[in-house]
Amino acid sequence: MKKQWFVLHTLSGHEQKVQGNIASRVQQEEMEEYIGEILIPTENVSEVKQGKKTTVKRKFFPGYVLANVALYDDNKNLIAETWSFIQETPSVIGFIGGDAPVPLRDDEVENILNQVEEKKEKVTPKVQFDPGETVKISDGPFASLAGIIDEVDPARGMLKVLVSVFGRETPVELEYWQVDKASS
Repeated sequence: MKKQWFVLHTLSGHEQKVQGNIASRVQQEEMEEYIGEILIPTENVSEVKQGKKTTVKRKFFPGYVLANVALYDDNKNLIAETWSFIQETPSVIGFIGGDAPVPLRDDEVENILNQVEEKKEKVTPKVQFDPGETVKISDGPFASLAGIIDEVDPARGMLKVLVSVFGRETPVELEYWQVDKASS
């Protein structure tokens, strides 16, 4: 029996609960042969709350988890043990694809796993900025001044903002978290 990747639909916000439930039940019910890894693809996102920079995990696919399971035997028949094990897991709505779920293609799985690996160490800013946008500086020596974004460097999470100092446009390099979008 070959394990393949499938997508499970879960109650929103219950992804970790599903992952934990399946992991503990696999051992209790000796289903290691049928049930493999349960994956919740996430990335680290930085945001500023009440003046403090924090990093949180954001799910790529909220309400879904990836499951590496043996759902079909060599003759392409549904394996009842696996099917009922997953369907009876609390907070699982079901397989994507209903009664005849289709496994993810290898290239799809590889793409998702590469994204997870790429974003494991990086912290992505929650707010995205565009050149020409007006922002208000919230931290540093230029705090409370407004400026216009000249350049955006998403890889470093940096902005070059043009600020008017003594009547001259002065470029200032700031991190994403040091500015707020100006209200329209």
